[in-house]
Amino acid sequence: MPRTNDETIRPIEPARASEVAFEREVDVVVVGLGAAGTSAAIAAADAGASVVALERQSAAGGTSAMSGGLLYLGGGTPLQEACGFRDSPENMERFLAAALGPGVDAERLHAYCTESVAHFRWLADHGVPFRAAFCDEPNRESEDDSGLLFSGGEDSHPFDEIAEPVPRGHKPQFIDSSGGFLMKCLGSALGRTAAAVVVDARVERLVQEGDRVRGVVARVDGREAAIRARGGVVLAAGGFIHNEAMVGAHCPEAHRPDPVWRIGTPADDGRGIRLGLGVGGAAMRLEAFECALPIGPPHRLARGILVNGAGERFINEDTYPGRIGWHALVEQRGQIFLIVDEEIYEPNLVGLRVEWAAETAVELAADLGLPPERLAATVARYNEHAARGGDPDFHKRPPYLVPLGPGLAAIDLRVDRRAIYATFTLGGLATDPHARVLDRSGAVVPGLYAAGRTAASLAAHGYASGISLGDGTFFGRRAGLHAAAAAR
Repeated sequence: MPRTNDETIRPIEPARASEVAFEREVDVVVVGLGAAGTSAAIAAADAGASVVALERQSAAGGTSAMSGGLLYLGGGTPLQEACGFRDSPENMERFLAAALGPGVDAERLHAYCTESVAHFRWLADHGVPFRAAFCDEPNRESEDDSGLLFSGGEDSHPFDEIAEPVPRGHKPQFIDSSGGFLMKCLGSALGRTAAAVVVDARVERLVQEGDRVRGVVARVDGREAAIRARGGVVLAAGGFIHNEAMVGAHCPEAHRPDPVWRIGTPADDGRGIRLGLGVGGAAMRLEAFECALPIGPPHRLARGILVNGAGERFINEDTYPGRIGWHALVEQRGQIFLIVDEEIYEPNLVGLRVEWAAETAVELAADLGLPPERLAATVARYNEHAARGGDPDFHKRPPYLVPLGPGLAAIDLRVDRRAIYATFTLGGLATDPHARVLDRSGAVVPGLYAAGRTAASLAAHGYASGISLGDGTFFGRRAGLHAAAAAR
């Protein structure tokens, strides 16, 4: 992280143990109670550790509670099998290595895929229910309480040629968005343990003794209190999408869309990352971010074609919306349109509407301010190949590969208009497969763990819906277990 005079971006220097009077001593301190921190606290407490969990806001939940609730799990979970799908850890790993790359941490990914079935069982054992029903509307959580769906473009090019397409989006049994329900289930599981939960508690500094993290100094009820951690401190305090200076320094493209659609709570200000940097932790991929552009549901709108400011296609329209959104924002500068016809068009879930209509591509291009000859050539080429059942340019697949009929229309998806470009950060502290924070040399920072968006995501540059909650709960649980063992 660059040195700067901005106090909201600099590493937060630790207190020294010799200068602190600890008021309390426990085995594990968890900072943040979203899905990752709650999983860490549950796992540590289940392992017999004494735990204090500190939540900066007035209630637990964080960004996890605002989410759709999807968890990306696979390898042959009971839910996949009950819905009639066969999967393996190897198949899951092949897909994720491609979809989340480039630059995926192979060791962490292997652990995640190998133990995904066990993690599903852990969630179920801790009160998270899943209904054995497949939802055939991909990429967004089901409107009913169906538990399984495609959530990362597994069944579209190029990923359907890399791994056998299998749905891995696991949604807890709840109508529509289930993030709040997931956190209610995990919160109840935490409540059944002996872990102590303190809300409205902001961690001001970590405490270090030599090179080991020994605890935290937190502001609670208007005063500072120091808590010693025998086993370790788990940082699970969110990402940095709401820290203007950090985003501006590392991934400024993420701030181009409407601020309303920056996904996170005000506490996603990078504080957890900065605490880790202050004790020698290394940051990874702070430039990486996700950008979802919800063209659907319904996914049937993928029968249209996406064109850029030059009137040309740039991606297969049936792929994952996060892949479309990132390419649209970063590579096309957020200047794109969806071209449909009367047979294809229908209102989508977030209210996108046709704004222009014309009989021909040339006439439509004049309305959109696109090069008329170029758009006409794009539509003609697409129609010619679609009529033959192929798409040599971008490999869109049936049933979405259909010619555009006479009478065309356009939906405005430009970033400076009404389209939703939903962004959040993926970079954070470098960690190993046990969620231990690493320094710049790759050595472990003793006594410090990170999970959720405080840690660098498994999603290195690509994304699949459900990875944030899957990755967060998985490595949060591992962090809690390892810290509990370290205390012993």
